[in-house]
Amino acid sequence: MNPRSTLGLVVFAGICILILCPHTATSQQPKTDRLNRTIELLQQEKATFGIFSKDRSLDNARELARSSLDFIIIDMEHGPFDTETLRNFLLGMVDKRAILEKGGLQPNVTPIVRIPSNGGEQLQFLAKQVLDLGAFGVMFPYVCNKEEALNAVRSARYPQRKGAADMEPAGIRGNAPGNAVWYWGVSDYTDRADLWPLDPRGELIVMIQIETREGVKNIEEILSVPGIGTIFIGPNDLSMSLGHPNDLSNPEVEAAVQVVLKACQAHNVPCGILTTGPADVEKRIREGFRVVTVGLDGGITASGAAALQRGRAAAGR
Repeated sequence: MNPRSTLGLVVFAGICILILCPHTATSQQPKTDRLNRTIELLQQEKATFGIFSKDRSLDNARELARSSLDFIIIDMEHGPFDTETLRNFLLGMVDKRAILEKGGLQPNVTPIVRIPSNGGEQLQFLAKQVLDLGAFGVMFPYVCNKEEALNAVRSARYPQRKGAADMEPAGIRGNAPGNAVWYWGVSDYTDRADLWPLDPRGELIVMIQIETREGVKNIEEILSVPGIGTIFIGPNDLSMSLGHPNDLSNPEVEAAVQVVLKACQAHNVPCGILTTGPADVEKRIREGFRVVTVGLDGGITASGAAALQRGRAAAGR
């Protein structure tokens, strides 16, 4: 048989395998027991990229689930706090084909919910509501001091098993995670639904937003609270708190941003920030930010795609 015929048979056989056994092509992908991909990337000291989204339509859920983002922050602070639409949106993000091809339950895009209460309001039930539906993390806005950060951590934790090494901060989350158990697809939800990095196996991430002059002033004591997964700077509200509304380039605003970033780096806590475009994404990644937004609603826009590309290049991803 001549070489061309042999090559043709090999190619034909390969095509048949792909058609009849499509999972074979991806069976060599590394598998992981980690459900929260954002935590997995942060554990690996990598930068992560996402967007804020207020659109809870099923079409948007599908588009975002199949995007190249690492996380989405479902915004229930400036969007409606409606747990039923959140439940439907989370279910709409389930991608059966991705699960089959990946050979595991880890979503490619991690859903995190920003709740509407300011830190001082300490409305613990809001965190409980979104976690019981299956969110993989909670963002707490407008946290100004240690007490508020501690309340955030405690509201997202279950009370721990007797004798556990990480009993503190003591959790106060009530135990009724029926939808979350089903959504995650695990039988040991209660054990896995703890806060990373306080519990190295934890699948939940608490994001504390620093958006005020007081938050910047108290950043060291806030960072002393165990269980914080990420500090996330809200530059728009921060600019207003500092007396420079929406002037994100103001030197005083930027100085405050850098104070928070340096404190996070000193404590080895990932720092995040909302960005204004591709150049800003690249700049923030080079400065050391590791949780960066690249856009807002509407799926991945041209600007968002460019920001994601430049951010990943700057982060070596």
